[in-house]
Amino acid sequence: MIHTLTLNTAIDMNIFCDPLKPSAVNRTRHTEYCPNGKGVNVSLILNHYQQPTHIMGIFGGFTGRYIVEELRQKNIKVTPAWVSEPTRINIFINDGAEEYKLVNPGAKIDDECKQQVIHHLQCVTSGDYLAISGSLPPGIESRFYAEIIELCQQKGCEVILDISHPVLRQLLELRPLLIKPNDDELREIFGLDVSSRQQVREAMRTLHQLGARNVLLTMGAEGLYFSNGEGVWFCSAPKIELVSSACAGDAALGAFLSKWLNKEDVTHALALASATGADVAASAGLGKLQRTEELLQQIQVVQL
Repeated sequence: MIHTLTLNTAIDMNIFCDPLKPSAVNRTRHTEYCPNGKGVNVSLILNHYQQPTHIMGIFGGFTGRYIVEELRQKNIKVTPAWVSEPTRINIFINDGAEEYKLVNPGAKIDDECKQQVIHHLQCVTSGDYLAISGSLPPGIESRFYAEIIELCQQKGCEVILDISHPVLRQLLELRPLLIKPNDDELREIFGLDVSSRQQVREAMRTLHQLGARNVLLTMGAEGLYFSNGEGVWFCSAPKIELVSSACAGDAALGAFLSKWLNKEDVTHALALASATGADVAASAGLGKLQRTEELLQQIQVVQL
């Protein structure tokens, strides 16, 4: 089973409008609401590719109930930990010229809710995988990540990390199965520049030395890189018209895991990850994922 944990879930409101004007009434042309949270997105993609998945996370209020109901309607198992404050709403605006991202910090989490999360994690077992994705909401300290990883390791559950918190560097000492940074996170958290392929190789070597066993590096329109400590692969990105980049990295991770964790060829896993991420980037939210097969035809994967 592939479990996902999202400590800071959200509803994404995707707004499409004409170019924004200050101090004026800017009327929208179209708005879409999507259940969100990085781990939620990973599970939605896993479900799309017929992979069993289980969503754990923190939810609150009417917005939290909306997310849980939407996910259960898709026949995905959800185990929510509840807080009293409503789950946040994030706003993504596309005005035809620019993309704006307005991301809220999230509800404050109390100790009772944290204990709910730990209790829910008791379900993981040997041979399972847990993908921990997203930001930390107010009230949860960075040490909580390490507690979760140590609990999973005691139960024989492998951990995948997609977090942008500076604590990621310290968490590598716990030797997660896979991390999925993007180029900005490598620069901000590790001080690593990946402007060239040689720099990518050097960055991968550093991440392995710090403890990462496998690394999936997403770079948007620049493509993907994967390293398992023995080899490095590059996967190109198909050309698309960008609508929203908000969920693309999550989609790429979900697609990659759907193949890689089933021991399928890494080149196929990377190609599907790139095509799925691009399909999502050309849509609001996760979209309908109807162009993935078409986009696969544009993609090349090479071992460096």
